[in-house]
Amino acid sequence: MATAQTDAPTRQKSLRLWPGVIAVVLLWLARFGLKLVVPGFEGFRLGLTGSIFAAGAVVVWWVFLSRAPWLERLGAVVLMTVALAAAWRFKHETMGPLWLAGYAVPVLLLAFVAWAVASRHLTVGRRRAAMAATILLACGAWMLVRTGGVDGDHDSQFAWRWSETVEERLVAQALDPPVAPEPVPAAAAQRDWPGFRGSDRDGKVRGVQIEADWTRSPPVELWRRPVGPGWSSLAVGGDLLYTQEQRGDDEVVACYGVTTGEPVWMHRDTVRFFESNAGAGPRATPTLSDGRVVTFGATGILNVLDARDGAVVWSRNAASDTGAELPDWGFSSSPLVVGDEVVVAVSGQLAAYDLATGDRRWTGPAGGVSYSSPHPTTIDGVPQVLLLSGTGASSVAPADGTLLWEHPWKGFPIVQPAVTADGDVLVTASGGSGVRRIAVAHGPGGWTVDERWTSLWMKPYFNDFVVHEGHAFGFDNRILACIDLEDGERKWKGGRYGNGQLVLLSDQDLLLVLSEQGELALVAATPEAFTELARFPAVEGKTWNHPVLAGNLLLARNGQEMAAFRLPLTDG
Repeated sequence: MATAQTDAPTRQKSLRLWPGVIAVVLLWLARFGLKLVVPGFEGFRLGLTGSIFAAGAVVVWWVFLSRAPWLERLGAVVLMTVALAAAWRFKHETMGPLWLAGYAVPVLLLAFVAWAVASRHLTVGRRRAAMAATILLACGAWMLVRTGGVDGDHDSQFAWRWSETVEERLVAQALDPPVAPEPVPAAAAQRDWPGFRGSDRDGKVRGVQIEADWTRSPPVELWRRPVGPGWSSLAVGGDLLYTQEQRGDDEVVACYGVTTGEPVWMHRDTVRFFESNAGAGPRATPTLSDGRVVTFGATGILNVLDARDGAVVWSRNAASDTGAELPDWGFSSSPLVVGDEVVVAVSGQLAAYDLATGDRRWTGPAGGVSYSSPHPTTIDGVPQVLLLSGTGASSVAPADGTLLWEHPWKGFPIVQPAVTADGDVLVTASGGSGVRRIAVAHGPGGWTVDERWTSLWMKPYFNDFVVHEGHAFGFDNRILACIDLEDGERKWKGGRYGNGQLVLLSDQDLLLVLSEQGELALVAATPEAFTELARFPAVEGKTWNHPVLAGNLLLARNGQEMAAFRLPLTDG
């Protein structure tokens, strides 16, 4: 019996969708959901790594398991590759690698899997046309946006590509003419905050007691003004304050009147630093010393200027002097004045210059990438300068840069070390490393360094901590925490301030916290429990800059505005 013949085409197998759906769900859970469980940089790093593996699983599903025609399987991969390459080629300059791996790929693969589910009943021609449109739209849309950087949790801040930035509006304005600082009362002239984190770089305010009931006596705003981007804090000397900003193609050292906020002078260097995480602008804070202001720019320019009129005393390029490569996030070291010399950390290597002439005095040992600043202290009667770098903690003699001691701990440190009341040193290595206490001593046989404990109960990322009454107060990722210096155990954790900064009013057992959202908060600096006493809006926008309290004058700034407040003092 003859077999019946038919001209009917073989029916194509239906798409196998469930592996792709599972893979893309896992991709999004890893990329965006994991940070809800593991906050801060560590959650971002783990989530990004997991999402990359999940993205690979989506591609494996489509190419080997989907049952789609081979033309569609290979064509989709080729088209996605070309579309991503085109989006990268024509993206806005602010869109860095994080955008590609962290946003463009997850969005593209989600859209692609959604297309596969929605188009499975369409004709071949319509399905393929929809596939091409989905891929091109998912990639092409990114060419319409820009980013202002990321917040402390590495979430990008997107805006339309054509929208005007705060910096562009500021640059477009006519420059304010320099004005002479107005005379101020004698009490105001005593205000002093000579540089990064105060006179001792420890974030402590001494001799000031403020009213803690802000419901009854809130901070009084004195003035507010726009500033250029940058993560510098402020230095205050009498009736003038100083900071660093970016104004278009110029990196600016700016001087303002304390009582009015009006500009007094600006020094400009024609350089611009930008990276896609933090954005544009300088990172370091000016330092005041004997009528001079010392600044270190994000590209390595070291300036010494006259504090009254901005006249250049001398200028050097510390990066060129030391042969240092520009770090990913820019040079961030706030200059330190020790005696008659200026010390800066140039990507993990200390360099010292004569304060009067600018002549280079010495260069310390190389230590790998660092975003921390030189830290002055005295241990066992020996003055020294500490630095946290990519290889660990080290200390040198300020006279000639001779290495005194070192403690290996690899990382990319950003925060400052701290010294306890009995001379031990608290150090960190990176965002997830925690805090380590090391005992440093000088004896007949030289220096000894011993680890006492390492605590994961407080993990500062780029948020400095303070030491007070046997405890350390700082950020454990986005949440404030207190640990015992005896054993590193946590006493409490509470209060979500993002990746903010803080100072300690040591006479009053108070923390003054400036949150990442620009809010001011008063928190009790005691080990019993987390207690927030007051909260007040200060500045708007992402705020990573350290607050300043000079007398009863509180200064807060971020990458777009600066404001001054008078804090009421207690009767006592």
